[in-house]
Amino acid sequence: MNYSHLIKPVLDQDYPVVSYGDGIYLYDTTGKKYIDGSSGAITASIGHGVKEIIDVMLEQAKKVSFVYRSQFTSEPAEQLATKLSQLTQGDLNSTFFVNSGSEATETAMKIAIQYWQEQGIKTKNKILSRWMSYHGITIGALSMSGHTARRARFVPLLEDYPTISAPYCYRCPYDSSYPFCKLKCATELDQAIKRIGPENIAAFIAEPIVGAAAGAITPPEEYYRVIREICDKNNILFIADEVMTGLGRTGKMFAMEHYQVQPDILAIGKGMSAGYTPIGAAIASDKVMAPILKGSKQIMSGHTYSANPQSTAVALSVIQYIEKNNLVQNAEDMGNYLVTKLTDLQKKYAIIGDVRGKGLLIGVEFVSDFLNKLPFKREVALTNLILERAQVNGLLLYPSATGIEGVGGDAILIAPPLTISEEQVDELIAIFEQTVKSLQNDLQVNGLIS
Repeated sequence: MNYSHLIKPVLDQDYPVVSYGDGIYLYDTTGKKYIDGSSGAITASIGHGVKEIIDVMLEQAKKVSFVYRSQFTSEPAEQLATKLSQLTQGDLNSTFFVNSGSEATETAMKIAIQYWQEQGIKTKNKILSRWMSYHGITIGALSMSGHTARRARFVPLLEDYPTISAPYCYRCPYDSSYPFCKLKCATELDQAIKRIGPENIAAFIAEPIVGAAAGAITPPEEYYRVIREICDKNNILFIADEVMTGLGRTGKMFAMEHYQVQPDILAIGKGMSAGYTPIGAAIASDKVMAPILKGSKQIMSGHTYSANPQSTAVALSVIQYIEKNNLVQNAEDMGNYLVTKLTDLQKKYAIIGDVRGKGLLIGVEFVSDFLNKLPFKREVALTNLILERAQVNGLLLYPSATGIEGVGGDAILIAPPLTISEEQVDELIAIFEQTVKSLQNDLQVNGLIS
C-alpha cells in the first residue's frame, strides 16, 4: 500500500504498517509481533484491543458522539469530571476538557494567568519552568518547554520561560550529590523569582517525573515540598504537568502523590484515554476557580471537540478499567520488578549508565564511559540505533533527550502497558538485553567504547 501522501515523522523512511493490537502486543501486516514497550508514546496504558472499552465506544456512538460545549453538556462529560475530582488530591475539583496534552498544559497556563487577572492583577503574566522539560508542541506549551532540540526551530516565536535546572541527580548541575546538595536545584527557583520579580510571575510548571526531555529524571522525596513552599512564599501558582505520569503510570494514580504535594492546577492526557480516543484536561483547584466564579464566570479557552461525549465516555471507561483491574498497584509491582531486571543488566553492560523512574515509567541512560558518565558523540546517534535495533528484534521503545543541558546524551523510556505481567516483563527484558548486547559488541568492534 502506498502511503506517499501521508506526512510521516521522517518523510522518506519506510514504516511497518500496523494490522492490529492485542494486550501489550502489536502486529504489523506481515504478521510480525512487537512488544509495545513504550505504550506507543506512553499512552496505551491498558493495552490494545480491550473489548470493554470498544463496547463503550460503540454504545456511545449509537447515542451521540459530538455536541458543542456552548450548547450542551452530557452525562459522560459530567461523570468524568466528577470522577477526576474524586481521584485527585485536595480541592482539585474543576475540569476543563481538551483534546491533547499540549492543549492541557497551555490551558493550565491560561487559567493561571486568568486567576490573577480576575483579581485585578495584570502584571503576573509570566510562567516559569525548568530546562530539560517538555510540556507540548503548541507555541504556548513549547514556550514552557526546556527541550532544546524541539525549541530550536521556533526560538524567535517562543517566550523564555525555562529558567531553572532540572533535578538531574545523575548529572547534578551543581556537581554535588543528594543530600549534600541541599536541593539547590529546587531553591534555585527562589533565586529566579527574585531576579524576575514575583509580581510578574503567574505560575511555575513542572513534570513530576521528567519524560521525553530527560529519560524519567526522578527528584528526591523532599524536592516538591520545597518547590511548593517557594511558590506559596512568593504568591505564585504551581502547575503539575501529569500528561505522561498521570492515571497510574508511576504506581500512584497521580505522580504528585509520591511527594504528598498538591498542585494548584493539574494537566493530564495520554493515559487518560489510553489512546482509544483523543482527550486531555486541565484540572483547577477551588482556590484557582474562586475569583473566576466571582468575576467573569468563564475560562477563556475553548476547543471544538472539548468535552465531547464520545471521548469523555471512553476516558471514563478507561479509568474504571484501571480501578477494576487494580492496574495502579500492578504498575508499582511490575515497575519494581522491571527496575530490578534492568539494574542486573546495568551490571553486565557498561553502556547502561543509569536506570531511574517510578512504576512503569523507567528511563535508561547510555554512556560511552561508565565511570566518568561520558555520553556518546552525537554523530553516533546511539538512541536511534537502540530504537531501530530493538524494533527489528520486536520491541518498541521511546526516545528521550538527556545529557548535559539536555543535549548530547542518549536515553530511552521503557513504559509498557500497566497490564503487563511478570512473564511478559521477562520477555521484554530478554529482547532488550539482546539489543544492548549486540549493540555494545558493535561499538567495541568499531572502537567507540573500550
